[in-house]
Amino acid sequence: MLLLCLRHARLAAAVAVSSSRKDFFVALCFRAQGLFVALCCASLSSSLLSLSTIHVVMLPWLAFGHLIPFFKLSIALAKAGVRVSFISTPKNIQRLPKLPSTLNHLLDLVQFPLPSLDNELLPEGAETTIDIPFEKIQYLKLAYDQLQHAVKQFVANQSPDWIICDFSPYWMKEISQELQVKLLFFNVFSAPAWAFFGLCTRKTPISPESLTAPPEWVTFPSSVAFKRHETIPICAGANQINASGISDWERIAKVLISSEAVLFRSCYVIEREYLDAYQKLVGKPVIPIGLLPVEKPERDGGIVDHDQDSVPVGFHERTSNRGIVYMGWIPQQEILAHPSIGGYLFHSGWGSAIEALQFGHSLVVLPFIVDQPLNARFLVEKGLAIEVKRNEDGSFTGNDIATSLRQAMVLEESKKLRINTRQAAAIVGNLKLHQDHYIAAFVQFLKDGIWKQI
Repeated sequence: MLLLCLRHARLAAAVAVSSSRKDFFVALCFRAQGLFVALCCASLSSSLLSLSTIHVVMLPWLAFGHLIPFFKLSIALAKAGVRVSFISTPKNIQRLPKLPSTLNHLLDLVQFPLPSLDNELLPEGAETTIDIPFEKIQYLKLAYDQLQHAVKQFVANQSPDWIICDFSPYWMKEISQELQVKLLFFNVFSAPAWAFFGLCTRKTPISPESLTAPPEWVTFPSSVAFKRHETIPICAGANQINASGISDWERIAKVLISSEAVLFRSCYVIEREYLDAYQKLVGKPVIPIGLLPVEKPERDGGIVDHDQDSVPVGFHERTSNRGIVYMGWIPQQEILAHPSIGGYLFHSGWGSAIEALQFGHSLVVLPFIVDQPLNARFLVEKGLAIEVKRNEDGSFTGNDIATSLRQAMVLEESKKLRINTRQAAAIVGNLKLHQDHYIAAFVQFLKDGIWKQI
């Protein structure tokens, strides 16, 4: 079986192919970058809490591609005996996977209502990027920035040892300095993607030409770069000051400069050269916290989003005799873990890549936005994926998709791809490696403030 996920339209599809490759089943569904992630934890004794003296505040951006990695890190830290306060808005807290009851005494989900704006700017009830069209995200950032006073008061009252924040709360620089709490930047993007972007402190606008080749600080052979048609939205997003009054590039730079270290959802076995390159560039510890794999799929709960406009008019009718269309969100981990799944066509978002590699699936990547093209090049570079070929303007056809699927699933080159992804699965899916090795090393850093590279 082959699973497809298209992030650009918040659309996913599962394709089951029979051994004769003549019969197939298609199911389309919505998802939000791994919302349905199973999180299982071992029991913790009450004595562990009494021994814990570390308190960490988590502050993610309001997008599920950010909320979920922060939540998974919170789970991992709580399992290691660290007290965690996870801050977000009420609606987002409710949408998170269920918190294991054994961690209730260590992980506190803190809800702050999102300040309201004019309905024409930000619709009532919109609390994350999946609730609004792309052009409204700038207003979500504006509302998010108004949380800083509540966050400051919480930090002042709680006096945590560390604050782990996303790229968006640039105002944490002043708060952390005033309240004398150390700050860490958790970058949810892949190390290859962020090594490509660099420091984000440049004063001159980014040019498309500068994005089509690896930067000078990547001194080893690398194919991680954008294609020309992919650079236009990147330049626009990085250079422009939006309604919030500050560009994303400036947000990142402020958080990066004021942080003691940078965290990546990564491991040395897969991304060492990029981690080392970025650490050399930023001049501060770059800490891989492991890939945060899940123990088993979550089988209860789910959120349905009846967004009928995400498929073309008449699509249901035209495909009614060839498959089943499901409008809503899916438990992606449960699907990926199914033994019938063997391949995955998706947008190459980093979280989804980790989920797929955990189960050793052959990958076909069709990137659309932000870091996805860079992740796609990296996965191909590592021999873990086939990228769908596009024309110079970024267009592609159904035949291009079909060709890539045959390459990944049935042609001769698919054999090598399967070998590589199965080898990667032994690393990505190694729960003991990521919790007992990477998380343990990170917890030690939280205790003594000194990073000892592992």
